[in-house]
Amino acid sequence: MSEDLRIRRLDDGDWDAVVALEHAAYAADGLSEGREALKSRALGSPETCFVLERHGAVHGYLLSLPYPPLRCPDLARPEETAYESANLHVHDLVIAEELRGRDVALGFMRHFREQASEQGYERISMVAVRGADILLRLLGYRAHREVPVPACYGRRAVYMSMPVS
Repeated sequence: MSEDLRIRRLDDGDWDAVVALEHAAYAADGLSEGREALKSRALGSPETCFVLERHGAVHGYLLSLPYPPLRCPDLARPEETAYESANLHVHDLVIAEELRGRDVALGFMRHFREQASEQGYERISMVAVRGADILLRLLGYRAHREVPVPACYGRRAVYMSMPVS
């Protein structure tokens, strides 16, 4: 990752930037959740939510939360339960458009995996949308097509997971 990029934990002052990035990334596909739903995903596990900062501004984020394996949050409603689980579910990863295609996401995911390992998680899961499952397979994620994904994720959504170490 380049020297002008820094990964740090998400804090309360980051939400305007996170909401704007999320809206820009997902609104056209009808996948945008809005501030309250996004905040509900981070509330139960602030130590596993990060932002990508460049020159003092947020240019990406990753929201994750402990979640039962082979299940995923429903985008249509805020999270109401905090789970105890060895599975850490990546709910959302967004990188600002101007930084895409520069291995920034790979560096962000490597950092996240290291953090998950340090915190004692055994698996990482996520729902791949818009064809992202192709890239995630290259990173070691396995598709679980037997897992039903809520329709709100879109018709090409695939639940995926991998061991942390």
